[in-house]
Amino acid sequence: MLFNSLEFIIFLPAVLLIYFILPEKIRYIWLLISSYYFYMCWNAEYAVLIFVSTLVTYICGVMLERSGDGRDKPARYRKICLAISVTINLLILFFFKYFGFALGIAKGLLGFLHIELHINEFDILLPVGISFYIFQALGYTIDVYRGETKAEKNFLKYALFVSFFPQLVAGPIERSKNLLKQLFVPHAFSFERFLEGLYLMLWGYFLKLVIADRIAIYVDAVFDDIVTYRGCFLAVAVILFAVQIYCDFAGYSVIAKGAALCFGIELMDNFDAPYLSESVAEFWRRWHISLTSWFRDYLYIPLGGNRKGRFRQYLNIMIVFLLSGLWHGASFNYVAWGGINGLYQVIGTLTLNMRKKISGLLKLDRESMGFKISRMAGTFFLVDLSWIFFRAGGLKRAFVIIKSIFTADNPWVLFDGSLYNFSLDEKGFTVLCVAIFILLAADLFRRKKIRIRKILLGQDWLCQSFIVSFSVLAILLFGIWGEGYDAQSFIYFRF
Repeated sequence: MLFNSLEFIIFLPAVLLIYFILPEKIRYIWLLISSYYFYMCWNAEYAVLIFVSTLVTYICGVMLERSGDGRDKPARYRKICLAISVTINLLILFFFKYFGFALGIAKGLLGFLHIELHINEFDILLPVGISFYIFQALGYTIDVYRGETKAEKNFLKYALFVSFFPQLVAGPIERSKNLLKQLFVPHAFSFERFLEGLYLMLWGYFLKLVIADRIAIYVDAVFDDIVTYRGCFLAVAVILFAVQIYCDFAGYSVIAKGAALCFGIELMDNFDAPYLSESVAEFWRRWHISLTSWFRDYLYIPLGGNRKGRFRQYLNIMIVFLLSGLWHGASFNYVAWGGINGLYQVIGTLTLNMRKKISGLLKLDRESMGFKISRMAGTFFLVDLSWIFFRAGGLKRAFVIIKSIFTADNPWVLFDGSLYNFSLDEKGFTVLCVAIFILLAADLFRRKKIRIRKILLGQDWLCQSFIVSFSVLAILLFGIWGEGYDAQSFIYFRF
């Protein structure tokens, strides 16, 4: 069930209505049933995987809780419990997401040694959201192991934590310290909170339907035929893809946050105006915050972080980003994408003092608007260059695209109307440009700590009714939908 589908538009109000009608003591059971139904609309059989992951991490959490701080039972017992949880969950993830990839690598290596490996190809349907809910469940186990959260004794309540439907298939990857407690605190219906959630959802739909899905028309056409659409066609597609993936993923996260808020549950922010960052390191503090912080807390810091010398710090950064790339997909182009972003940060740290000296010698004001804008532009260029590896569909295609862009010999296509020779015509591009301007303005407000929805909530009922009606009408008029429209799945569903 997609957020941008008629089924969800019916599903959410129905779940919400019954939720607040039911007695508080059993509301979580209704949410659990609804969450499993929501997931099973994709593939009912794969709900078993969520159940197994939930059961394993629940049992291990209870066993860790009973072992106390290691005085009742030896520390080795606690480590075994943690290892069981991590191993079983990662094996599930490996089999369904990486087994075919690993098999291909093994065949390639053995082929290099002139050894043939006769194993049939595996074509396993990737379960939607498997990387998200497994990481959330693992984070819970690690938190219990560290003593940072108490183990949940009620299995059904814990199962809801793992499967809570707004953020189940594409995050944000919530922490038990935030979500688990909120799910079982009594929430009376609040119209103001409902209205705030509605505003968030409308903004998410604007990002997805008006911007991301409109961009997809052009980007998909160009990337599907990089021979015909070369040079400047590809350059425009690469720039637009950076906006598309932002609006697509942030759109999902905002809709999820808004839907959860209607129930009285506050999910974490997953994006914070990332393309206004002045460095790649800052970009990653503002992009997919739940995953970045997960790798920081459960991998980077345990590896030693920056506490064991510069070389270990740089090595830890590269390990984290290579694994982050692999988390996104079982392909070398994703690993390369992660490695490039890690390398950016290592080089940025190594050259920081030198860059400060150069700007000092040139008497550049590092706090001036011009200097900050130039840094934002440079950061966007580097990040966008790495997005080529993310979107290309293979390493070879990525290098072909890069070569085609940097040897472009068709700049006239930017001015002669050739960009409109797609399903996205001149009017479509005009709507897109206006929508991107609105996105930029919203991100600038966010950086200035101006919360637009808080301002809207302060208006009277007549003004708010007009704002909601106008927003819905605008999304319906300018969004990509209607006859012949195939609701675009969110990009991060495949991860």
